Amino acid sequence: MDVLRARTAFLRGPSRDPYWLAAVLFVAWTVLSVGRYRSFATISWDLGIFEQAVRGYAHLHAPVADLKGPGTNLLGDHFSPVLALLAPFYRLLPSPVTLLTAQAALFAWSVVPVTRASTHLLGRRRGLALGLAYGLSWGLQRAVDFDFHEVAFALPLLAHSLEAVVRRRWTAAVLWAVPLVLVKEDLGVTAAAVGAVVLVRSRQAVPSAIALVAFGLTATAVTLGVVVPAFNTAGSYDYWSKLGGSGPSAAGIGLGTAVRTLLWTLLPTSGLLALRSPLLLVALPTLAWRFLGHDPHYWGTDWHYSAVLMPVVALALADALPRAHVSRRPWLRAYAAHLPAAVAAAALALTTTLPLARLTEAAAYRVPEGAKAAARLLERVPDGATVESDIRPISHLTGRTRVFWIGATGGLAPDYVTVETHLGLSTEQAARDAERRHPGTHYEVLGAAGGVLVLDRQPEPDGAQHPGAGKDDGPRKDDDRAPGD
Repeated sequence: MDVLRARTAFLRGPSRDPYWLAAVLFVAWTVLSVGRYRSFATISWDLGIFEQAVRGYAHLHAPVADLKGPGTNLLGDHFSPVLALLAPFYRLLPSPVTLLTAQAALFAWSVVPVTRASTHLLGRRRGLALGLAYGLSWGLQRAVDFDFHEVAFALPLLAHSLEAVVRRRWTAAVLWAVPLVLVKEDLGVTAAAVGAVVLVRSRQAVPSAIALVAFGLTATAVTLGVVVPAFNTAGSYDYWSKLGGSGPSAAGIGLGTAVRTLLWTLLPTSGLLALRSPLLLVALPTLAWRFLGHDPHYWGTDWHYSAVLMPVVALALADALPRAHVSRRPWLRAYAAHLPAAVAAAALALTTTLPLARLTEAAAYRVPEGAKAAARLLERVPDGATVESDIRPISHLTGRTRVFWIGATGGLAPDYVTVETHLGLSTEQAARDAERRHPGTHYEVLGAAGGVLVLDRQPEPDGAQHPGAGKDDGPRKDDDRAPGD
């Protein structure tokens, strides 16, 4: 026994703690997100959109996402070429599960630098407490529950960059921040904010930090003004209409929602002490564009929009605590001493009402019979077919068919239509609705199972075919717009 303990001692050392924590969270996040997918509990079309784009990269095509509109190049929607890094993995394992697993791995990767920096600054126990609080933070849980999004790549980059800042490794901080411009168009400003934090913390004109500020701002300007419009069929950036102008009051959002979001961002995650660190400046660009917008989703705490804030707040807290421990104010010293345990406890308590709580239920590890039946039904849709679909069936078809959002096929009459029936839609009504959307076609029911209905387009009685409705209209190898093979 002593020999075994000696040989495995390297696995139990303090330096291994961040990796063990990351491994446990990786498994939890993977089980949660893959279970949701297998149970047909997808809540957004984003997983399908991103699979279409990654599928295009994997087959050396443009990242076309027909769900955003027929032939839409995703680089003209959001500038996220970093998605191409998933192409080799997707080529080997072509499934939405590949994207979900990659996202879980990226989130888990970010846990390592957050925990490592916290341990370096605060010691093993308090550092682990902050790492656990970050790993269970509501922003990460909401993002994992939102299927997949490209911002997953930003988390390890930000975490490593800010870890380097607290360790006063200025060059490393800059280098980790540079790739943020490839994750999403707005993150160039976040990269510039990292450069500004380096300048503030170093109290000197660090050339690489000055270059990062200039590079980040320039990259964002060029991306929004030139690159995205070049790939956009309308020659513009589609999201300008959601920013500025009418402001939040036009959407009936109100100041209260912004205050609640800020409190959720700072209170349970840092007890407000993160406000004492200049690292929190890195969160300002994300908060700014969200609160300048008039889309209600930007203002709230749902979905994935707060994920990039979580490593910033966690490391800002870790950075602020050592100074609070030596404060001249006794109450602040006492508060700081107990805060790591408090934020970890808060994260655990909040988890009972957050997505990870589902892992305590036996149902999280079973695929419902209805979902199995729906999956078998969708397997009857042939590879390469054109399909019009609403949310739940999408990600079960995008890997092998050409899928369009329902009502947005650009005049093409799809071979199949898949819709959800849990809203009381009858099969007859679904078929008639499909025929109204695509005049001159006739659809019959292929099958219904697990709340999913599949309609099959029938040939014209005289053998004629409706324009754009041929059965061979799916992706072709010689079609530059085809996202697959």
